[in-house]
Amino acid sequence: MSTETTGLDVTDPETTVRYARCIELSKRVRWEIDRDVIRSRSFDFDQKFLPDGLTQLDRLQGYSASEKRLLSQIQGRTYANMFGMVERFINAKLLDVSREYWFGDQIALEALIRFSDEELKHQALFRRLEHLMAAGMAPGYQFVPEADPVARLVLSKSTWAVLALTCHIELFTQTHYQRSIHPDPELSELFRDVFRFHWKEESQHAVLDEIEWHREDARLTPAQRDAAVDDLIALMLAVDGLLRAQSESDVRYFIHRLGPRSPEQLDQLRAVMLRAYRWQYIVSGIEQPRFFQLLSGLLTEEQMNRVTHALTPLIG
Repeated sequence: MSTETTGLDVTDPETTVRYARCIELSKRVRWEIDRDVIRSRSFDFDQKFLPDGLTQLDRLQGYSASEKRLLSQIQGRTYANMFGMVERFINAKLLDVSREYWFGDQIALEALIRFSDEELKHQALFRRLEHLMAAGMAPGYQFVPEADPVARLVLSKSTWAVLALTCHIELFTQTHYQRSIHPDPELSELFRDVFRFHWKEESQHAVLDEIEWHREDARLTPAQRDAAVDDLIALMLAVDGLLRAQSESDVRYFIHRLGPRSPEQLDQLRAVMLRAYRWQYIVSGIEQPRFFQLLSGLLTEEQMNRVTHALTPLIG
């Protein structure tokens, strides 16, 4: 598939302008963890962490407001840890991609190095959040995925698939903050601020993801792209495996905290938690308009149908 088909000419000067614009915005929104985000604050556990639009806890029947608040805090803790984990492989891949600019486009190189620096800062921020949340929540919570093994698995796939997954993540991050986190007045102010500042820098990252994904696509043969589609499907299904394990772990932690439920309530809780996690990390990205436009613009009808068929059980 040519760059004419994708709608992006990676040799066009306008692409360099987009890199430069990302650098300009990166400088403008630059923030520091302690000075701007944490500001000596701790979490208020009388408030929710994640909004109902992400937790889907409005689907739960027979659970009190305080129980749902705890579940939003558990999901919020997992949400922060999940971003800390995925940014491990995102950073590694973008550093790898930056090699191609070492002796070429220094504007592109600066944009990607800034991207990497910000991702390292985000990882440090989410480690701080885990420390602050652990200080206010009873012992027993476990984040199941291990960042380095997950990163190795993801990075074993084609660059096209990794960049597609990265773009998917960076775009749904924007949607989550703008549509759900920002407008909810019942959330912890600290939690909202964390994702407000995160959103400011991720906005530039999504642009860079798109450029590099198109650039990688332009060099592939049809057979290589077809294999990359299989890699992307495999990565999405691997993410689902992590979500199934983490949702079960989070249900166990809730039961450990508040005691057993009837079999019917427990089944309902398991179903809602898994559905929420699939929505947060897979479905909201696939259905994000910009990502859908990008993916469908790069794939043939048969390839797009293959992706849809593989993910339909998760979407349902």
